[in-house]
Order: sequence, then structure tokens, then C-alpha cells
Amino acid sequence: MAGMTGVLGVDVGGTFTDLAWWSDGRLEVGKTSSTVDQSDGVVAGARSLLSGASTSLLVHGTTVATNALLERAGARVALVTSPGFEDVIEIGRQDRPSLYDSFADRAAPLVERGDRHGWEGGADLDLDGVEAVAVSLLDGYRRPEEESAIRAVLAEKGIPVVTSHQVSPEFREFERTSTTVVTAYLEPRVARYLVNLDRQVVPAIAERLMVMRSSGGLMSPEDAARSAASILLSGPAGGVVAAAALGASIGRSRVISFDMGGTSTDVCRIEDGRPEVMYERSIDGFVIRTPSVAVHTVGAGGGSIAWIDPGGALRVGPRSAGAHPGPASYGRGGREATVSDAHVVLGRLGGALADGVVLEVDAARTAVHRLGEQAGISEIEAAAGVVEVVEATMERAVRAVSVEQGADPSSAVLLAFGGAGGLHGGALARRLEMSAMVVPPHAGVFSALGLLLAPPRTDAAQTVITTDIGVVDRTCRQVAELARGSLVNATGSEPSVVETLVDVRYIGQAHETTVSYRPGDGWTVLVEAFEREHARRNGFSRPGDPVEAVTVRAAAVGSPAMAWSDLPEHQPAGDERVGARTVFTGDAWEEVVVWNRAGLAPGGETAGPCIVADEESTTWIGPDERGVILDSGALEVTW
Repeated sequence: MAGMTGVLGVDVGGTFTDLAWWSDGRLEVGKTSSTVDQSDGVVAGARSLLSGASTSLLVHGTTVATNALLERAGARVALVTSPGFEDVIEIGRQDRPSLYDSFADRAAPLVERGDRHGWEGGADLDLDGVEAVAVSLLDGYRRPEEESAIRAVLAEKGIPVVTSHQVSPEFREFERTSTTVVTAYLEPRVARYLVNLDRQVVPAIAERLMVMRSSGGLMSPEDAARSAASILLSGPAGGVVAAAALGASIGRSRVISFDMGGTSTDVCRIEDGRPEVMYERSIDGFVIRTPSVAVHTVGAGGGSIAWIDPGGALRVGPRSAGAHPGPASYGRGGREATVSDAHVVLGRLGGALADGVVLEVDAARTAVHRLGEQAGISEIEAAAGVVEVVEATMERAVRAVSVEQGADPSSAVLLAFGGAGGLHGGALARRLEMSAMVVPPHAGVFSALGLLLAPPRTDAAQTVITTDIGVVDRTCRQVAELARGSLVNATGSEPSVVETLVDVRYIGQAHETTVSYRPGDGWTVLVEAFEREHARRNGFSRPGDPVEAVTVRAAAVGSPAMAWSDLPEHQPAGDERVGARTVFTGDAWEEVVVWNRAGLAPGGETAGPCIVADEESTTWIGPDERGVILDSGALEVTW
């Protein structure tokens, strides 16, 4: 449409919906409360930020697929598979979710036993009441034509059909079937949501809508609906993309992104400007085999509810107060103490938040005091305890993406964002002996900004299980062309990069290691790359042992709407100091300065204890810490 310009990123969280609009060299940001139907908040926030204008592209980070899976609110699914393999999704790998916890059960299958069918050529399957069908044959990854034939028969019944060779054309029947079932389970709800959103957005707000995928790239809403499992980490991926871009711009090769919002905290390790990407993960007990940034999520956010367990111990989360009623201090009817309420009681958080929320100190104190009475401790002890407990949970999350993967966190900086990231990042980084915490500009809407930096992306894969480098090279070229063609069809433009990778293992191993490989490099180069990566991840390699290539992968990546370097240099605006606040610093109450983040010029320093506030987030700089504003506008905190 004529006159449309710019790109709008909208990221929906459990408490707030964040927006970032890039147009004509200017960046504008906004924040509004999330709604039960996410599209309502997306449309309302977009109209408010754009003030009647339109934009060329709206990029959306959504949790609709994640919520549907966690709430078990997907479709009734039928599974069609090879005879004798109807129960593979229930048998799984026969491992336990928790080895030493006899009360921990595996997640119940998403397909009832009566809806699982062994295909024997019959078209008279009982699909009454079924909303989607997952087709996953034992050899579907090698012989896709058989699944396609079944799809053609079932499609006549007017029910959506998902085939495993389209979703995950890889060996291991359980993982492939699980991914196919989850995709079919989510597809109807995701499709309804995206069709409804597309109808509201195009063309009234934007000329085109695209959706963030778990791997850190963009896809069309049609593709997102057809492969719903690929957007399960749609929201967190935006923050990882932005963290990688900022880390590269300030010369930090090793970064751990720390995104703390209202409902959860997402962490991811970033090396040399590239987020860690994984090709299989488990979400709420269900194995998903699609590319995704290696984010580790815990139920610890500003809205996480504090409670006392039957043993009398103080616990925090994973239950959250969400946007409605929200923390007690929001004044919307919440009565249970949350992490945000603890910060209000401690004096670190105060005044007004986004969407017209004015924090009510008395309501926060009442909720935290009630919690303290249950635990037999004072109000201040309860508030400090809530912060201590939630930071212990987040520390374990950071260790999961660093120490547990053979990476030393002390060599990285913690890039803290989200509305609550700056309140905890300094203490968390110090606990892990990291060198610094960096709080980016627009920290409270950083994931929405990441959506603007994300490029279109398509992925392809094919299992080969071979020691023949000729097969590897030939398959590399095939999957690269498949990924390239998919991107061209989706965007109308050629990719800027097509990367090929190979999953490799020592013969006899039960797991693979993914390494980058260019067709034509040869077997020796592939093996050397594998052994280097195997040693880095596992602490050892076995030179001379036979190796095999398992799966060949390709990723076609286009050009993003904007780059970090496009952002204008930080220009101070407003007063540096905006007041003072009495804060409990851990040992005593102390009056500290409240700095205006926007008013601090590059090179400006702040000595802790103090508070640095902006419109979307708050940063706590503790005793013996100092903050410096970098040229990019990022706040670096050291000790």
C-alpha cells in the first residue's frame, strides 16, 4: 500500500505486550498489558503506538502455541502410523522424567488410545470428532511418498493432515512421531489465531504479517500454522537475536542473554555473535525435533507468586499472577505476594509502570506481610527471601546453558533485559563470577526490538546415516536448494546466506554433534570439525575411531528489516537525576539516588547503591557496583 513504511515488532508476554516500531530512521517503543486473546493486545498496542499511521510489516512473537501446549488446549488428534507402532508416543524411550522421584510421571500422550491407527490401506478409519490427523510411518523420512498417499486419502475427509516427512524428515520414530503429533495438536488453534490476527492487521495496520520462529528467523503466518511446533519459542527467540546483535556491537564475543519478564525467565548462551541452536528439545514433557535457539526457560518472573510449601520452606513460582489480576501492587485485585511486590517492599521498585500501572506500596506490603506471617518471619525478611529464592532458580537456569554444557560463565557477560532483568542481573552475574552485567537500551521491550533484527529463515533436513562423503555432499546440495527454494517462495527474494551442517557421531553412539560443513570440503575436514566440537562439548574426543554422518541440514537466511548499526547513537534527554528512594540494601535502609536512564550521556557513571529507571524497566545497582553508559546507550555494570 502506498505510504506504508517501516517495520513493527510486537512480542506478547504473559504480563505485558511489547512493541518496537522502526520507521524513517526513528525507533519508537511501547508497552501494554497482555490480553486473554493475544490478538486484542497486539492490535490495541499497535494502533496506540502508530497513532493512526500504517507500517509495511508487522513481525509477531507469540506464545499462543506454547500456551496451547502447556494448558492442553489443542485439538483432538488422530495418529496414523505403521501397524504395531500405534503406542510409540506412549512408550517413548522408556526413560524416566526424574530418575529418583517415584511420583514424577511422564506427560500423558496427546492422542487417546482409541485415536491411534495402524495404516493397512483402509480409508474407513473412525475419525468422528477428530480435528487433525498426524501421519508418521516407520520409514516416513526415507519414503515420503507413502505418507503423501495417505494424506491424499485422508484429506478428502476435510480434516487437516500433518505428515512426518514435512515436519521432521529424520530417523528415530519416537522423536519424529512426537513432533508430528504436537504439530497436529497445535495447528487448528494456531491457524485460527493467525487467520484472525491477519484479518485484523492486514491492511489496516500493516501491509504484511510475519511470525517469529523458534530458530530466530521469520516465517509467513501460513507456514507458521502448518508447522505450529516451530513457533513454540517464538517470543524468547526475539530477545536472543537482539542480544546477539548488541553483544557483537560492543565487542563482547561471549554473552549469556537473561530475559526476565512478568511470567518467566529465558536464558541462552551466545558465542561469537551466534546464538546456540539446537535441533531437539523437550517442552513440558513432549519431544520436539525442530530447530530452535537453545533457550532454557524457568517459571520465574516479576509476577511469579511466592508461597510456603508443606514443609514450611519459601518457594517462588512457577505459578504467576499474570496480567490479570497481576501482582498485589498493581491494584487490580491480586492478593498473593509476587517478586515484583517484594521489590516494592524493599524500595527498589516504585512509581508508575507501563500501561498506566501505578504501584501501590501498601498493597504490596500487605501481601508480603501475610507471606511472612505464614513463614514465621518479618515482612522485610520475607521480601528479601523472595528475591533470594528466585535468584537461586535463575542461577540454575544460567548454569544449565553454560556449566552443564562445558562453558565457563565467568568468561561471559550477562546481558539482562525484560522488565525485571536489571533488578536481578547484577546479583546473578556476581554469583556466577561473571565480569559484568550489560543492560541494553530499551531493555523492557528488547525482545520486540529483536523481532526487527530477525531475518526471514527456512530450514531443511534429511537423514542419511552414511560414511560416504559423496552422499553427504549430494544431500547437502539438495537440502540447501530445498531451503533456498522455500525462502524464495515465502519472501520472493533470494537468501543472503545458505548454511549447511551435518550431524556426526562415532559409530555406536546414541547421540550426534552438529557441525558446519560446506559440500566439497571432504571427509577429513568433516571429521576434524566433529572431533573439535565433540571435545569442546564433552571434554574428550576419540581420534581414529570410525565416524558416520547421520543427518544433513541447511538453513537459508534472508536480510532483516534493519541492523543494529542502523540505530541512532544514544542522545541524552531530560534530567540525569529524578529523585531519591529509601531502599533496603541487604544490611540496612539507605537513601539512594534514582537516575533517569534517558538523561545519562555516554561515559556517564553511577555508583551503587542506586536505581537507574527508564520507561520500560528498572535496574538496581548494588553496593560496591558501578554503572557506565556505553556509546550504544547500553548500561554496563561492573564490580
